[in-house]
Amino acid sequence: QLPTGLYKKVLVILHDSILPYMNEPTLMIDFLTVAYGIGGAISLLALNGLFILIHEHNLEYPDFYKKLYSLLDPSIYHVKYRARFFHLLDLFLSSSHLPAYLVAAFIKRLSRLALTAPPEALLMVIPFICNLFRRHPVCKVLVHRPNGPEDMSEDPYVMEEEEPSESRALESSLWEIQSLQNHYHPDVAKAAAVLNQSLSEIEDDISALLELSAYELFDKEVKKKAVDVPLEFEQVRGLFGKKNDIFAEHFTLD
Repeated sequence: QLPTGLYKKVLVILHDSILPYMNEPTLMIDFLTVAYGIGGAISLLALNGLFILIHEHNLEYPDFYKKLYSLLDPSIYHVKYRARFFHLLDLFLSSSHLPAYLVAAFIKRLSRLALTAPPEALLMVIPFICNLFRRHPVCKVLVHRPNGPEDMSEDPYVMEEEEPSESRALESSLWEIQSLQNHYHPDVAKAAAVLNQSLSEIEDDISALLELSAYELFDKEVKKKAVDVPLEFEQVRGLFGKKNDIFAEHFTLD
């Protein structure tokens, strides 16, 4: 049993400062799998090391995607390691051989969690979801479902289900993204409206969006040049603005 702080310190540097210099990196399998099962930020940090062991040392992890799916909770849009997590999530979901139900479950869960996400996270996750549609066109049924439920309480998707195959995501629709088209931030509404059109075949580059912060969004808005909008108005005459008012004869606004 290691202290939480020590787990984080080790896992942050494990993938680039420890594993490359070990003669047998597979010795870290038990440590990483245990860390991956702890949950929260520790699980997110363990993903880096597991990625190396899976891709370079043939580690087999039968319930890997089930555990990855369970890591998707409201905190993923707010944690310090958000950029690292979504970079790895993008890699793990890049294979075209993944079953449609699995990808649909990830799309649906990310969309549901997006309803409470901050704007800077939304501007990253919406292109992320669009890229998943490009890789797995069969999942586009979530967008183009003509007979979707009119009442959102009838959504067949089961958010509480831990097993992606049992979540019924492919039977659902992306009403969450449609609701984001009315978001208060205009950039988010514009990004969500992309799903109303045919997606291009070229994937969006989300690397620059992974580190996007609220400060950068605010700074961008502040630096926008104000546009002078011409308005038609009637010049005020007198104290109360009426043309033939008795006050206009005895009071002026000078």
